[in-house]
Amino acid sequence: IGMKIIDTHQHFWNYNPKTQEWINENMKVIRKNFLPEDIAPLLKENKVEGCIAVQADQSIAETNFLIQAAKNNTFIKGVVGWIDLKDKEIEQNLEFYKKENIVKGFRHIIQAEPTGFMQDLSFQKGLTALAKYNYTYDLLIYEHQLKEANILVKQLPSLPIVIDHIAKPNIKKGERENWEKEIIAIAQNTNVYCKISGMVTEAHWESWTPEILKPYIDTVVEAFGTERIMFGSDWPVCLVACSYARWLECIQNYFNTFSTYEQEAFFANNAINFYKI
Repeated sequence: IGMKIIDTHQHFWNYNPKTQEWINENMKVIRKNFLPEDIAPLLKENKVEGCIAVQADQSIAETNFLIQAAKNNTFIKGVVGWIDLKDKEIEQNLEFYKKENIVKGFRHIIQAEPTGFMQDLSFQKGLTALAKYNYTYDLLIYEHQLKEANILVKQLPSLPIVIDHIAKPNIKKGERENWEKEIIAIAQNTNVYCKISGMVTEAHWESWTPEILKPYIDTVVEAFGTERIMFGSDWPVCLVACSYARWLECIQNYFNTFSTYEQEAFFANNAINFYKI
């Protein structure tokens, strides 16, 4: 059966050592360009209908680059761009993007920010503006930032928020206890969703197995329910640990005992509702 699949997390870039300085020596397989034409055949092979292109660089140029990519490739169903959320002119800036229907939301790379960043009032004001303009917010954090994130999201009940990469627990070390406690707590906020993505890169790249990932996925599914979780590949970053097909297959196998309704929700419908595709 052909089940509809929307991949909610992909990146594109023209490789530049300065812009992509986070791609270190160990990750050199992704030290090159990754553009829509590179993913198109993979999506076709894996019967993935479309994707959400998510920012990887913190610049307006990045947002415009993704909008352009979407205009040239119909399989890009939405763009999660970057915008300066602390800018005093945030509302005018969001107004500008309103004419670009493909822009569904925004993301800031909080994982790189110091403790206390999420308590910054100008940042919170920016997020409030996102809600006002009907945008979504992708929350990219590490596990140790979950507690602070939970305080933040409680103040933004009308902003649709999705946690990227299950908040990056340390799968490599098998650490679960604190992450589990905090993910269950943040899931109590009904406007918060979670992407099951980016897990293989938090595990041992060469030796991860579906069994190692399973307890983490179990926790997320239980905490958020099947209505607030989505599939994401994190391509091309996932390539340091596995192929696109292997990750998709791992996740399809996990969900194959779920009802058709639940699988359709996870692989496409939740994303369609969340990002208003």
